[in-house]
Amino acid sequence: MLEVGRINRPHGVRGDVVVSLTTNRAERLKTGAVLASEDREFVVRDSRLHKGGWIVAFEGVSDRSAAEAVSGTVLYAEPINDPDELWVHELIGAVVVDQHDISRGTVVRVIGNPASDLLELESGALVPVRFVTDLLPTERITVDVPDGIFDLTVDVGAAESHHHESGGSS
Repeated sequence: MLEVGRINRPHGVRGDVVVSLTTNRAERLKTGAVLASEDREFVVRDSRLHKGGWIVAFEGVSDRSAAEAVSGTVLYAEPINDPDELWVHELIGAVVVDQHDISRGTVVRVIGNPASDLLELESGALVPVRFVTDLLPTERITVDVPDGIFDLTVDVGAAESHHHESGGSS
């Protein structure tokens, strides 16, 4: 199961809650969708956009005290079968190999970025997802990147150390 969102807080007195999605797939909150927490299932009764988040009514959450009881709950769902999508769970742990068949490291996380999500490698290198040409889920990601992209890696530890030593920002 994949983490897809979080119940933040109650909204009103009828059991509605504010939900933040950690996915770009709004269908996760369509009427009848089933989400899960560590210990229960939530069935979406209704949802609507509200100030950058969602107001959601779940079956069985019918008053403010029930909404307060589920506040802070992390929501999970089964992966959506869409062969045209790259999924974060398929990218984490995979080895990135460039167009010259050189292994560049393992993906440790995916960073959301408006221009293109970024694959962060254990070295600190950032590779825009738009350069992915092939994927063997959780094993190998082949990329076709511009020359020099891996030369731009900054030693974050050294940069932070320098920042602290100088006592201010430059």
